[in-house]
Amino acid sequence: MNTFSELGLEPRLVDALTDLGIVKPTQIQQEAIPILLDSMQDFIGLAQTGTGKTAAFGLPLLQAVNEDSNTCQAVVLAPTRELAQQIAEQLKNFSKNKPKLKVEVVFGGAAITNQIKALKAKPQVVVATPGRLVDLINRKVISMKALDYVVLDEADEMLNMGFKEELNKILADTPAGKTTWLFSAT
Repeated sequence: MNTFSELGLEPRLVDALTDLGIVKPTQIQQEAIPILLDSMQDFIGLAQTGTGKTAAFGLPLLQAVNEDSNTCQAVVLAPTRELAQQIAEQLKNFSKNKPKLKVEVVFGGAAITNQIKALKAKPQVVVATPGRLVDLINRKVISMKALDYVVLDEADEMLNMGFKEELNKILADTPAGKTTWLFSAT
């Protein structure tokens, strides 16, 4: 089995994983991470729940993002606020050795004023639910124009929950040259 270093992850991310007690990559991580690190291509990753999909897309994403930039370079979409919060927490844990890298989470059912304030801190990565992200785009609080990456986690679930219109709006506001990664358990 490969190590995270052998998959191509930078030492700061590998050290964070070690601190978290994560030392052996899962199958989805072994298969996805080298591909996602190596190219700016769209990708579909399928793996069962609990197999480490968030690390499979999150680690390459955190390595690719320019932490010295103050633009939003990546958006991760999740169908529920619980999953969005979980993803954001994991990304923050993975990037703990990259102090300039900021990850924020925005979702419905919470005060939008606090989320607007958090976005003014110029995070490089935003984890969001589709409805709240559309609201923030419409309010011109966040711009999708400089995005390099869009990750749809549980994309099929978002469609099943009726987020097709929101996803179309979000994707229409993103640059044509962005990279899109879809991850799903089905």
